[in-house]
Amino acid sequence: MADPAAPPRGYPGRLIVFEGLDGSGKSTQARLLGKWLAARGFRVFYTEWNSSDLVSDTIRRGKKRGLLTPTTFSLLHATDFADRFERQILPPLRAGYVVVCDRYSFTAFARDSARGCAPTWVRNLYQFAPRPDRTYYFRVPVAVTFRRKQVSRTKISYYEAGMDLGLADNVEDSYKLFQARLKREYDRMADTDGFTVIDARGTVEEIQQQLREDLRPVLDGFPTGERLQHEG
Repeated sequence: MADPAAPPRGYPGRLIVFEGLDGSGKSTQARLLGKWLAARGFRVFYTEWNSSDLVSDTIRRGKKRGLLTPTTFSLLHATDFADRFERQILPPLRAGYVVVCDRYSFTAFARDSARGCAPTWVRNLYQFAPRPDRTYYFRVPVAVTFRRKQVSRTKISYYEAGMDLGLADNVEDSYKLFQARLKREYDRMADTDGFTVIDARGTVEEIQQQLREDLRPVLDGFPTGERLQHEG
């Protein structure tokens, strides 16, 4: 569903966004897709969430000291995104690049709403952000992401588990409850924001092939676009 409030494009590039729960595999797929596109002659720029030099240190310090309320969390990440958009995302779009985003404004919509911020207020913070050409939502059960965390022995962080919300006394239970909240938000946005839903339980190879095939019409018109019609 198109967002009538979204700003006009005004650039020749393509914006491809990857969203989903932590552990859904979206970051792996985003990087693989970027490398595949670059190998076929596309100019590609990859960017990820919370990577602006302007406020990333402030966010890290706030998390470490437990100082972030849901509102300050939201405002800091909105500032981070605005700076990242102006410095990292918009320039390559204007230059005709394919910009691959590991998380976009939808991450804020899901996380901030799950923390109790008013959804309309959060969306107003990101009114400047144009609508992506594709938003891939890697849908996966929370139980699967939890198992992947255990297998990889990746430590679950305090805020990733939503421990700041007092949902449970231990990290594991809080993680499951908070990630379930996020999944409900993403499932809702899949319809209202027109996500392309990917079953993240497939193999890396299966999912990557699905993404490549789905992107063909999106990349139509690029100088190297015709090559994709003849390559797998």
